[in-house]
Amino acid sequence: MPEISESAIRKVLDTVIDPVTGRSIAALGMVSGVATRAGHVAVTLEVDPARGTALEPLRQACEQAIRAMPGVLSATAVMTAERAAPPPQPAPGGSHGHGHSHGPAAKTTGGGSRIDVPGVKHIIAVASGKGGVGKSTTAVNLALGLAANGLATGLLDADIYGPSMPRMLGVTEKPESADGKMLKPIERFGLKTMSIGYIVNEDTPMIWRGPMVSSALEQMLRDVEWGGLDVLVVDMPPGTGDAQLTLAQRVALAGAVIVSTPQDIALVDARKGLNMFRKVAVPVLGIVENMSYFLCPHCGERSEIFGHGGAREEAEKLGVPFLGEVPLHLDIRTTSDSGHPIVVSKPDSAHAQIYKNVAGRVWKQLSANQRGARQAPKIVVQ
Repeated sequence: MPEISESAIRKVLDTVIDPVTGRSIAALGMVSGVATRAGHVAVTLEVDPARGTALEPLRQACEQAIRAMPGVLSATAVMTAERAAPPPQPAPGGSHGHGHSHGPAAKTTGGGSRIDVPGVKHIIAVASGKGGVGKSTTAVNLALGLAANGLATGLLDADIYGPSMPRMLGVTEKPESADGKMLKPIERFGLKTMSIGYIVNEDTPMIWRGPMVSSALEQMLRDVEWGGLDVLVVDMPPGTGDAQLTLAQRVALAGAVIVSTPQDIALVDARKGLNMFRKVAVPVLGIVENMSYFLCPHCGERSEIFGHGGAREEAEKLGVPFLGEVPLHLDIRTTSDSGHPIVVSKPDSAHAQIYKNVAGRVWKQLSANQRGARQAPKIVVQ
């Protein structure tokens, strides 16, 4: 079946009339984004926040018009507005968009309600202050390491602008929904996984403002059938922006793992990420030094390209656990690019064992924190 074109969708939306102005939403310039994949359509509507929930019937009309198009399997229309405000609270009943309510993303001015994920015992964030330090590779192999240690584990790709899970896990299919309300996670290597990249084409840019990103993250947490999990690992986007604050402030995070390379510039940014979690009372489970040293795949010679030991020293200075050193090695890169991460493709290798050891230390920290759960969240000092 040929892909539904953006122009065809915009043409249909030109028939949806705003009752207040008497003009179509297309003519009003409200359609700010369109994405399609295998019959699933997502539309972003830029609205006036002052009109608030009064525009909900218009949003529903957009979804109905798109669903009537030949070849459309599902339609999502989400309202957003540009506003300098903390992450928004969705309207009651908001979900991932199979024909039911999404409140306007810029409606609230407070921090929003807590995001509950029933059945998940621990949610941990894998974060970095900057991109390019191998955070996603660490997150995937950490999750697989937890699963290898016998824990029921999930993995959420929270990087809306640059999702990497489809490529790293070899996922090409789209998530399904049995009831039109909840998405089923895609299972890979014993992990339950979800990513915006499963829904949107790999080469489609996500040109979304902050409130839209926050709304998408909420939906991937609330509206996915995660089931009973010991740990849900969240691969955070780099930095300390809207997505990070949404998760840190509104999700009951059991802790955060900080990933950094040994070089000073990366450690400066890692420190910022760590301090963000401290400010919102999320325990820091520890720091991982990625690309700690280079091992030549031919001769085995070790070279400290980015320096060495900087993350360990930073962990000691900040009073948080040091979780381990991961080398820069060709096998780790090639297995990730091929969709078969090293913990599952070469489970007996020394590199896979490093990730399993890191996973064991993380679980030890989570268990220790759980025993002290009656106390206020604090930084765990090992």
